[in-house]
Amino acid sequence: MPKVKTKKAVRKRFKMTSSGLLMRSKQGRRHILTKKTSKRKRQLKKSIVMSESYAKLYKRLARLA
Repeated sequence: MPKVKTKKAVRKRFKMTSSGLLMRSKQGRRHILTKKTSKRKRQLKKSIVMSESYAKLYKRLARLA
């Protein structure tokens, strides 16, 4: 039986915390930044913890856990 390949695109998008939670970056910071306020852009920089239901799926895809 061959090895199952990691989904590299998924692997690059998420980071694992030491406690095993998945961190993801927020959407909306790629383009059209002129109409967004400084506060909004600053808050979009931060990463957030992913919900458990999605995290379970993405961990399996990226072979993170």
